[in-house]
Amino acid sequence: MLRKITRFETDEEGHWRAELECGHFQHVRHRPPLESREWVLDAEERERRIGVELNCRKCDNDEN
Repeated sequence: MLRKITRFETDEEGHWRAELECGHFQHVRHRPPLESREWVLDAEERERRIGVELNCRKCDNDEN
């Protein structure tokens, strides 16, 4: 289910994650070559993605 990003924070290991409007979190890591999200390293680029929709697997699975 698509949910909008409301903000970003880092987890206990320093990896970036997006908080979604449903309250769930989703990691948005930059780990080339597997995951290329260089934008996550830049504060302005993260800010531009507030409101962008990501698929929330927890909502898809009816998880709290």
